[in-house]
Amino acid sequence: MTEDAKKLIIEYVKKEYLDEDSDQVVTEDTKLISSGIVDSFSMVSLKMFLEKKFKIKIPDEKATPEAFDSVNDIVTLLREFTPL
Repeated sequence: MTEDAKKLIIEYVKKEYLDEDSDQVVTEDTKLISSGIVDSFSMVSLKMFLEKKFKIKIPDEKATPEAFDSVNDIVTLLREFTPL
């Protein structure tokens, strides 16, 4: 399930935050926040997407830029609230 979650998040990030003609590669280690792919507003929409998709509630204090800076970081956060 972890690999499926990673693929799902990568596809969501590419679809929602990159231009269609972007050649930027997004991997599980790509820095999302610190590279500027995901900004603070986008992080909120990503959090909402994850909560809906995985039927969980991520407390605001856990939704930090560090926790959302890569797909691997996001999966680590998700593991706190759901078995992947």
